[in-house]
Amino acid sequence: MIVGTCLADFVVVIAGLFVGWVALFYFQQKLTTWLVREYDAVFVEDLDVKPMLEESHNARNKQDAAWRQFITILEYKAELYGVHVVQVEPHGMTKECASCGVETKKPIWVREHSCPSCGFECDRDANAALNVLQRGFSKLGLGWPESTPVETALPTDTRVVSAKHVIETGSPTLNEAKALA
Repeated sequence: MIVGTCLADFVVVIAGLFVGWVALFYFQQKLTTWLVREYDAVFVEDLDVKPMLEESHNARNKQDAAWRQFITILEYKAELYGVHVVQVEPHGMTKECASCGVETKKPIWVREHSCPSCGFECDRDANAALNVLQRGFSKLGLGWPESTPVETALPTDTRVVSAKHVIETGSPTLNEAKALA
């Protein structure tokens, strides 16, 4: 082959694409193996990639991610390792508050999530990740732990146990009263 010919240039381009595809496939293999060895359940968004590719000016980059290939490899390895792979509905992930569930409209360039209802604040992507986790657990039939009074700094509910039946073991007032009696 003569360097500088169309055929030589074509071979170089094809070889470069092949090397990139092999690198992506290798990365996906390593990542999926790590995920199924590390976790008992993996939750992912059930993305419909076709409309994303049709409407976007950035479609080639999204197509290069090979999302469906990644999910296929992940599901195959999860079956081998006995791991659950759950695909959750992606609608409203970044807009829905992970703490209280209220949906807040915001433009795509706003990267922080700030809930006007409960005051929960975090990065928009972290909020979406928490929503994926919650939806995945609920799809598996497992509950998501609620916030404890220590985390929210709210008083505990005393309807279950009457306050007059609660004994404070560490209260200095009670200890002094016992010592005087």
